[in-house]
Amino acid sequence: MTNRWMQALLAPLMALFCLAASAQAPQPPEIAARSYLLMDVSANQVLAARDPDAPVEPASLTKLMTGYLVFDALKAKKIALQQALPVSTRAWKMPGSRMFIDPSMQVPVEDLIKGMIVQSGNDATVALAEGVGGTVERFVELMNQQAKALGMKNTAYKNPEGLTAPGHTTTARDLSILSTRLMQDFPEYTGYYKIQKYRYQGTPTANDTNRNMLLFRDPTVDGLKTGHTNAAGYCLIATAKRDFPNLQGRRLVAIVLGASSELARANEAQKLLNWGYTAYEGLKLFDANQPVLEPQVWKGNADTVKLGQTQPIVLAVPAGSASKIKTQVARADPLVAPFSKGQQVGTLKILAGDQLLREVPLVALEAVEQAGIFGRAWDAIRLWIK
Repeated sequence: MTNRWMQALLAPLMALFCLAASAQAPQPPEIAARSYLLMDVSANQVLAARDPDAPVEPASLTKLMTGYLVFDALKAKKIALQQALPVSTRAWKMPGSRMFIDPSMQVPVEDLIKGMIVQSGNDATVALAEGVGGTVERFVELMNQQAKALGMKNTAYKNPEGLTAPGHTTTARDLSILSTRLMQDFPEYTGYYKIQKYRYQGTPTANDTNRNMLLFRDPTVDGLKTGHTNAAGYCLIATAKRDFPNLQGRRLVAIVLGASSELARANEAQKLLNWGYTAYEGLKLFDANQPVLEPQVWKGNADTVKLGQTQPIVLAVPAGSASKIKTQVARADPLVAPFSKGQQVGTLKILAGDQLLREVPLVALEAVEQAGIFGRAWDAIRLWIK
């Protein structure tokens, strides 16, 4: 086996798939923002970007990481939705966007979540940070630890709400990682991001509207978050899910950073979403846990091993080019047991003509144990004859 083949077989490409650059790739529209990125979440593929690794202030997009940690605490049963949390003086006195809660209140976690997401309340955010982390400072440590764990290499948090602070920066690419993982890891909680109106009892009615204009304009949009400070400009992460005959529930995320106004960030994000859905089509090659192939196994308690992926294998390709896509499989031969479930055994190569677009690891969908001594001996003889 050559080194080149071995590298293709073993390369750890499980989550970081990209479409190779191509002269035929559709050209994105002009976007009036400092930086942007359009992600096809279904295919885990960047469709377009400008300055995706440039450091930017995230403003209230910071609250996506706060939400990630709150949802993680809920999932781990460290807190509960109906649990009432106190409102500290620190939370009450937070400047900027507010839910308008005060120290006389005990507010349920679910209401604080809605206040943080729909109203972008800095007071609600600090109350949640204190409830999960004990102190804001400890919670910020958890935010940075989680960013590192998610692979957000160019992100540093200084607070949970997103007010301007030295060194409080991220990038469009890191925000795409966070947005994608938030939706994948906590689907039971991401419905909060599509709520159009909310206010806590006894607070001003004029403060009840989600600032994500696309929630009111496009019925396929169901999140995620707006942000604004003087330094950051107007920012928006918008996500939509649309059905197509060849791929149901295709999800895109548009990240627009540093636009000139609320209207501009909504228009530019809408422009990216519409372009992504029309310029590229989603192509599902295999379903989750669908065998890509079942090659023969030697010296095992089964004659074959099913190779595939535990997630759907989806590709975004320029519209009209799906017929050019072909696949090849690279694997060792012969395959000698044992194989554990989830063990990488081969690689699926996806090509457009002769151009390699993606390499997808193929894993054993079921375990194959070693055969008994006589079965192994018989296969050894057969392999020698072969």
